[in-house]
Amino acid sequence: MSTPPSKSDNESRRPQRPSPQREPQVPPSHVLQQVNGRVLDPGTALMVKGVSPRSTVYVGPRITISRSSDVYEVIEQLQEVAEDLGWELDTSHAECEIASHRKRLGLVRIELEVKDQKASLAPDGWVLLQQARARFGLEAMRGVGLDHVVEIKPVDPNPFHDGNPFHDGNPFHDGNPFHDGNPFGGALSAAIAQYAYAGTGGRQPIAYVGPAPTRRPDSEFAAHRRPVVATLDTGCGEHPWLDPVVHHDVRLDGLPIGYIDGATDPEQWPDQSGPLDGGIDELSGHGTFLAGLIHQACPDAEIVAWRIMSSEGPIVESDLVDALSDIAEVARRHRDGEPGGHPIDVLNLSMGYYHETPEDELFDPTMLDILRLLGECGVVVVCSAGNDATARPMFPAAFAPWADGQGATHPQGDVVPVLSVAALNPNLTDALFSNTGPWVRVRAQGASVLSTTPQFQGGLEPTARTEAYQHRRESIDPDDYTGRFAVWSGTSFAAPLFAGRVAQALSAIADDPVADTRVDAVARGWAAVEALTEIAP
Repeated sequence: MSTPPSKSDNESRRPQRPSPQREPQVPPSHVLQQVNGRVLDPGTALMVKGVSPRSTVYVGPRITISRSSDVYEVIEQLQEVAEDLGWELDTSHAECEIASHRKRLGLVRIELEVKDQKASLAPDGWVLLQQARARFGLEAMRGVGLDHVVEIKPVDPNPFHDGNPFHDGNPFHDGNPFHDGNPFGGALSAAIAQYAYAGTGGRQPIAYVGPAPTRRPDSEFAAHRRPVVATLDTGCGEHPWLDPVVHHDVRLDGLPIGYIDGATDPEQWPDQSGPLDGGIDELSGHGTFLAGLIHQACPDAEIVAWRIMSSEGPIVESDLVDALSDIAEVARRHRDGEPGGHPIDVLNLSMGYYHETPEDELFDPTMLDILRLLGECGVVVVCSAGNDATARPMFPAAFAPWADGQGATHPQGDVVPVLSVAALNPNLTDALFSNTGPWVRVRAQGASVLSTTPQFQGGLEPTARTEAYQHRRESIDPDDYTGRFAVWSGTSFAAPLFAGRVAQALSAIADDPVADTRVDAVARGWAAVEALTEIAP
């Protein structure tokens, strides 16, 4: 007679429950190639005891070291390990970064190369880091990490990337254009794919016929300055609503923050990547769209726009850290009454990355330290939660205080918290594409929202055109944005909308420098956060 299976046997045979923290979609190869990116696969990654990695995307032949570490000692240890692997460290840029006293926080980048007269596997930051942890211990490598790839992920912002979805006359002839799961060939569901189509949330031109947001005259701010909202994105293009309120000239010690090359500006030149076919790149106009949402939510705010993203993205974490450390220094100098500062009350970050070890002590503290400094200076940092329809924490949004208290930060009265923002549909239900979880604390409209765009004219044409009675007649040109307005979807847009609402709550800010210290700014910031969210110190 056979022995009945034990309870543990039965449990082991049960189907695995799907994890709400599913892995996000891997960037396509052309995106990875831009930054020499690689995907860390936990199933095949080099392992050491005490480190259980999750998938992430990072710059392959690079390692980063926090400035808070003993950088020279760490470099010596890494060089010893690299020697055994047939690699060497290129520290030429690191020497300049170490010598710079311009920033108090940040990362030092170390490039990895194959040694002369050696044949070895391609240098890889994860392999070097794991070997160094095995040799010197986890504690010795604290502050050493990968250079993660940071992305802005609109919900397929160009549904016409395959040329023209209307080539067969009517894309809806079969009743449901999403019957094949995802018309874009990705991993999202059919329901989420709807947000990529014009008419159901995808980027499309739209006619706005209402008045511009009403902005109070400067005379009403004689005793108070206007709130200042900063954005770090693709910059901001020209628009009648925004030209009087957006500033591009805030620098640190006369040096630019982010990128300033006009020839690569995504808000002027929409087709910089891929075939020379006139197609508008995925992120072109993104920053202008954000600024328009801030302006609608708080017309009285001044907006500072810095550019860190290209027309297709992505960037790497070390570049983002560089820009954020500059911004934090600008904010600190203003709050501490030092020369070279500029007021910043709210900072919008519509981008993010997934860290491979966010739950343990190996989590890199550098980004968190910068965000904490901003919070200590009363800057409310508002971050998008991400568009991967997962509960897996995306950073920097997941630096917000978690509802279950499990996150890396906890509300403190002397530090304004980071706010993570998910997207709502027009009917105020949660958008299916939006990330979620206990780390997501705020929700705002982010699906099919209307905002400003540069006057782009893409390469597509109306499907039909004729003339009658001395008037030109045509169907809608699907990528003609010369009307300066569009509809778009993503948590990228929920975040700036909420950032504008925070600024509106801060609209009465004292102009007297004595009343704009860290203590006063933190108190005002917390007052706005408590008024708009359930978070409290």
